[in-house]
Amino acid sequence: MLDQHIVRRTLLLGGIGAFAAAGLVGPGTAAANADSCPDVQVVFARGTAEPAGLGREGEAFVDDLRSDLGSQSVVASAVNYPASYDFLQSAPAGASDASAQVQGIANSCPNTKIVLGGYSQGAAVVDLIAGDPAQTFGFGQPMPADVANHVAAVAVFGNPAGHIGKNLATSSPLYGAKTIDLCNGGDPICSGGDDRAAHSQYVESGLVSQGANFVAGRLSGDAPSNPVIDASSTVG
Repeated sequence: MLDQHIVRRTLLLGGIGAFAAAGLVGPGTAAANADSCPDVQVVFARGTAEPAGLGREGEAFVDDLRSDLGSQSVVASAVNYPASYDFLQSAPAGASDASAQVQGIANSCPNTKIVLGGYSQGAAVVDLIAGDPAQTFGFGQPMPADVANHVAAVAVFGNPAGHIGKNLATSSPLYGAKTIDLCNGGDPICSGGDDRAAHSQYVESGLVSQGANFVAGRLSGDAPSNPVIDASSTVG
């Protein structure tokens, strides 16, 4: 399938220049009981070749979100998956873990607002569990429809599906309206551009902060009702 080959190639490019930043939080699980349930729980999938944890973008996103939300308690857990160059094995493994985490949180902490996020291959992981809107891989693992009621917001950065003109924000019936799908300028992973450096500068460009601000607005009821897509920002 041509689309699958294109996305696999763009994911390969996305691994070039991956940052070797240690994650703040390792692979996580849902809160064991309601007494320990946070106000907000972020489940974030890192990009290709980043060390286990949230990844550089995920760490910055969680830091910004905590700052935006002030007194609300925010817990972050990393998707436990290889994030390797063997994308057709790695991304589904991430989808399985992310789906299990989200469903576990929804079951054990029904009042916790879940935020789902991902960068690069991690964004593809989110695509798979939020409906595989691009129909790119052929092995999407959409979560049960009622789980969407527990997911307050979705933020993805450098989403490979954007390279073929698809994105989660406009293609997912259940999650689209609560999603921000950000592509940095000429990032070849999520657009037709050829600026490889752009794929590694989502923190510097301010797009991670923009994503966190959107999510904070969703959590407080102040965000726009329409999905947000941004492929025009330049490298900061």
